[in-house]
Amino acid sequence: MGVMGYLRDRMGKIVAIVIGLSLFAFIASEAVRSGGSFFRDDSNELGNVGGEKVPYDEFTKNVDQNTKQFEQQSGQGNISPQITTYIQENTWNQMVSRLIIKKEVDRVGLVVGDDETQAMISGNNPSPQIVQAFTNPQTGQFDRSGLINAIQNIKQMKDDDPQKVRWADFVSQLIQGKEGEKYLSLITNGLYVNSLEAKDDYEAKNKLVNFKYTSLDYSSIADNKVTLTDADYSSYYDEHKGEFKNAQETRDIDYVSFNGAPSKQDSADVRLQVSKLEPAFKASTNDSLYVQINAETKTPLTYQRKGKLDPKIDSIMFGAAVGTVYGPYLSKGSYSLAKLVDARMSPDSVKARHILLNPEIEGGLPKTLAKADSIKKIIESGKKSFADMAAMYSVDKTSAAKGGELGTFGRGAMIPAFEEPVFNGKKGEYKIVTTQYGVHLIQIEDQKGSSKVVKVAVVDKPLTASSATQTAAYSKAQAFLIALTKDNFNEQATKAGLKKLVGENVTATASGFAGLDNARDLVRWAYKANKGDLSDQVFTIGDQYVVARLVEVKKKGILPLETVKKQIEVPVRNMVKGKMLTDKFTAALNGASGIDQVAQKAGSKVTPVQNIVFANPIIPGGGAEYKLIGTIFGSPVNKISKPVAGQQGVYVFIVDNFTNPAPLTNAVREKQQIAQAMMQRSEGQVFDALKDKDNVKDYRGKFL
Repeated sequence: MGVMGYLRDRMGKIVAIVIGLSLFAFIASEAVRSGGSFFRDDSNELGNVGGEKVPYDEFTKNVDQNTKQFEQQSGQGNISPQITTYIQENTWNQMVSRLIIKKEVDRVGLVVGDDETQAMISGNNPSPQIVQAFTNPQTGQFDRSGLINAIQNIKQMKDDDPQKVRWADFVSQLIQGKEGEKYLSLITNGLYVNSLEAKDDYEAKNKLVNFKYTSLDYSSIADNKVTLTDADYSSYYDEHKGEFKNAQETRDIDYVSFNGAPSKQDSADVRLQVSKLEPAFKASTNDSLYVQINAETKTPLTYQRKGKLDPKIDSIMFGAAVGTVYGPYLSKGSYSLAKLVDARMSPDSVKARHILLNPEIEGGLPKTLAKADSIKKIIESGKKSFADMAAMYSVDKTSAAKGGELGTFGRGAMIPAFEEPVFNGKKGEYKIVTTQYGVHLIQIEDQKGSSKVVKVAVVDKPLTASSATQTAAYSKAQAFLIALTKDNFNEQATKAGLKKLVGENVTATASGFAGLDNARDLVRWAYKANKGDLSDQVFTIGDQYVVARLVEVKKKGILPLETVKKQIEVPVRNMVKGKMLTDKFTAALNGASGIDQVAQKAGSKVTPVQNIVFANPIIPGGGAEYKLIGTIFGSPVNKISKPVAGQQGVYVFIVDNFTNPAPLTNAVREKQQIAQAMMQRSEGQVFDALKDKDNVKDYRGKFL
């Protein structure tokens, strides 16, 4: 690869890093969660951060750029809706984060100087993003010489060169990230753990309690024996209101789906189409051309090691005779035919070096090939060494600095046009090869190992639903939609034998939900609809035809009781059962001389428990019981408790004894552990505080 090729490769990595690069450490794990109304007088306002707009056109420009760069880096031509959502989310976070951190950095006067920037890029301990971008994929080692060469070449480029612009953006991101780290340090350096906190934490982890308890489980009362009143719901809701804070506006959607997937007849028809190709495929003398003409997936024909083929054909092809055609077989949603084109023994790895020539510099491909041949003859004559000629002529300066060495690599590490000649050649041979990077003069220095490889041609045809299958499914969905009213959705679904499905807490930017991977159109509809509305059309989502109803609109902030009433039904019922069981235990406690007598009167049993610590409030054989264990550690010894309503039921206990740990003589380690936990919590808490402070508003649901 030449310098430009090298830069293109590294720039792809840099861009992939920038997509996920947080402007400061505590943003990395947080998604900006906010909502709001849409200001119709500004169609370009995607969001707002403390009064400063996030422009929609700038957002789309950044998304397009990040998408193209992701495609370049990943090699994916058509990215999935999930990846698109991921890129959009990261782009949004970048833009919002820039605005948030800029306000804070400017307010406190933080700067990153030139020396700090230089140190991040090419110092003794460069930024992790630099290290990642310039790590040699063959050796896994940081390629400092490659970094220096890249920087030198970037300096020589014109200011408007795309490579130089991307590099400048990358450096800008590093600087902003450093500013964020400094800002966070200002906050975290103010965190302090005192000796009392360390002592409390030490005792919570080491002080032991032995106790006995008796319990009545909530499940001991049948649900149909409990009648819940509005007052019960209100009481529970008022006590737990803080748990119902909605970070951003969401929607709940009911829907039914009509299956338009390929039928058995569709499958048989596609299989037959593929099977008809078998005679011509078997007789073909140009399998590569046949694949290009007839296959849906135009996969290049390359030699593969065992285990690298589709599992459906891997063992078959490695045991078959050359010319064998296998199939049709169904794999990855397609019917395919596979032909064993060739089989041979091949090295497991190759050590090689190369000299790369650029046809654009040399005056065209013919002249470049002639020059490569001339260099080869000079090396073979002994007048110049390979390393000398690489240093003089190779445009791949990274390998040229090492005498053209590419190291040792296995199959799949290089592009096919480069790989085939070096694995099929012999040790010591020279090869002149043309690839997308230019013309390579290659010397095969060594070959190690030997194993069987095969070249397999595959012709495939996707298994898709016929128009008749799709029309039938769509017609059923359309008839269902016509028969709907706002009040009969559930009734009609049951009548049609359909299972009603639910998409809960769907965000405005979601690409899908609850088994619907690409339901963006449906989500857009939901954010324009009102509670109770039926979908105004049948949505085509993959091979499904969907009819929906908007069940709930959950605004940002504390959700009202009516919105959460269904989801709190179980805990409210347990609360009422808890009162009933508490009354039962209270009666049993009256006149009881010990916990065994309490259990006998209540119809329960006594269970002894040993060596429980406050920091791990788990009842053996049960689950976490925070309220119970907390009460136990605050109770005296040998005194029967009052009833305590916990997670699984109501408890009465008696403490046998506490075992105190050895006195804490050195609190340093405990302080460090608490401080580390505080640091981790502070990252998200600081960011949430800044979002609230800047009143971040998100209108993306109206645009995307």
